[in-house]
Amino acid sequence: MMGSVNTEMLIDVWQRLLADPRKSWVLFEHGTCVVLTAPEGELAEQATDLMKKFGPARAGSSAGDFGVIDPEHVEGWVVTGHHDDVLTYVGPDEPEGRSHIAVGLFGRSKRHRDGTELHVVHVEDGRGPAEPAQAS
Repeated sequence: MMGSVNTEMLIDVWQRLLADPRKSWVLFEHGTCVVLTAPEGELAEQATDLMKKFGPARAGSSAGDFGVIDPEHVEGWVVTGHHDDVLTYVGPDEPEGRSHIAVGLFGRSKRHRDGTELHVVHVEDGRGPAEPAQAS
């Protein structure tokens, strides 16, 4: 079963995984991160819209598909889904087993919770400062 989630640890993990400071991303409570490739407006709102559509898992459809990535510089795994920019972190002590099937199913269940609960815990805005208005 899923225990309490350490938000600070998750933020640190995603900052290491997404090392490019120009990336904008939004973290949800259970470890799912939405990378915004075309960030615009309110980032949490943009990410929430993506999570509503691509977060919930539906077995037997592409929404049930997953892949497992073993990152080089972070312990644990990243579980992918049917949207390239919706990724879920699974810590090394979380799944019952260490097989890609066990990790993937666990990550998919975390993504499903994030996609149905929609609780944003962190926004990383890599867009940089807005250009100052030019005086004429």
